[in-house]
Amino acid sequence: MSKEVIIPALGESITSGILSSWKVEEGSYVELDQPIYELETDKITQEGLADASGIIKFLAQEGDEVEIGATIATIDESADAPSSSGDAEKTEEAPAPVPLPGAKPEMSKSPVLDEVKLEPTPSPEPDNTPQEPGYSPAVRKLLNETGIDPSTIKGTGKDGRITKGDVLKAQNPPASKSAPVAAASQPAETVPVAPSQGDRVTRRPLTPIRRKIASRLVEAQQTAAILTTFNEVDLSAVMALRKAHQDAFVKANGVKLGFMSFFVKAVVHALKAVPGLNVRIEGDQLIEHHYYDIGVAVGTEKGLVVPVLRDCDQMNFAQIEQGIVGYAEKARTGGITLADMQGGCFTITNGGIYGSLLSTPIINPPQSGILGMHSIQERPVVRNGEIVARPMMYLALSYDHRVVDGKEAVTFLVKIKEAIEEPARLALGI
Repeated sequence: MSKEVIIPALGESITSGILSSWKVEEGSYVELDQPIYELETDKITQEGLADASGIIKFLAQEGDEVEIGATIATIDESADAPSSSGDAEKTEEAPAPVPLPGAKPEMSKSPVLDEVKLEPTPSPEPDNTPQEPGYSPAVRKLLNETGIDPSTIKGTGKDGRITKGDVLKAQNPPASKSAPVAAASQPAETVPVAPSQGDRVTRRPLTPIRRKIASRLVEAQQTAAILTTFNEVDLSAVMALRKAHQDAFVKANGVKLGFMSFFVKAVVHALKAVPGLNVRIEGDQLIEHHYYDIGVAVGTEKGLVVPVLRDCDQMNFAQIEQGIVGYAEKARTGGITLADMQGGCFTITNGGIYGSLLSTPIINPPQSGILGMHSIQERPVVRNGEIVARPMMYLALSYDHRVVDGKEAVTFLVKIKEAIEEPARLALGI
């Protein structure tokens, strides 16, 4: 009996995704709840688990776009699990029998053949005939563009599959070695040769998450009146607090006391003081939020995601840091879900971890504001009439000028600056 591997529903707005990778080999034995594939959508990258144990057979290839509800593989539940590696080792290590004097020598058994016999089902004969469903989207597109007959191409990929490199090689075959000899018999002429386009560029489709990021950024620029105001903040007090209490904080909570928890608390403090930033436009209505769900931008290999910390006004510093660490780990392993990123009143992004000194962040629709953090640098500042070196950071607040006035935006940023330079304000609520 075979169990179908079906792409599950991931959200009302998600209708398809790209099968970015198989985490198991075709024909291998998979266990129940074992991760077997990775699906990339325009919002999240989701890991798929096996619904049964057995031998898996692929019905879709890496790079294929598959719809929600589509069957991408089957699992043969009637197949037996492979023998343990311990038994295999014993078989391999068993000493060969010593032949009796005068007896005819026997052919030794191949350990490879013995291993094949242990397989639950015999491996099918490989079929090297190129088939349309076996081509990746990039190969299919290139074949259509060039008009090359795939039957004339010798595939170098797995099981004789045609790769993009094979098509490019067929499109631009290497020059014949006899060409220079023929040319030598003719009058010398300098003929400019255009470089092969295939050697100079790589063309690939945008991933779903990159398409979504691009769409949302353009949407934000086209639908909102984005304006950015700047300030700088002295981090001396925060750095002194972290240095004095870091060891005790880690021992009590299991996470480090970072800068982000201070800024999350400072944003909540500023939103309470200037509620005009805690709004969004919905049609011809202005929606005011009476809660404080703060999005924290996290960079991944596949793009930027913004998981949301819920009810930050009710969280302490340790809970905020634990939440950020948890999201960072989920982002690293591809475990961020759609629910993790839904909602949010305001977003914080930290370009400083990549070395950014100053930037103008784009708001995350339909929110009305985003705070940009940047690199910490020791710079000369004047304190009490003296020039001293202090750890300074530029802050950038981008806001939707349709609903937020300049006075509100500047006041909001000043409130954040005051809370960071005097962290006691966060405890006292002033």
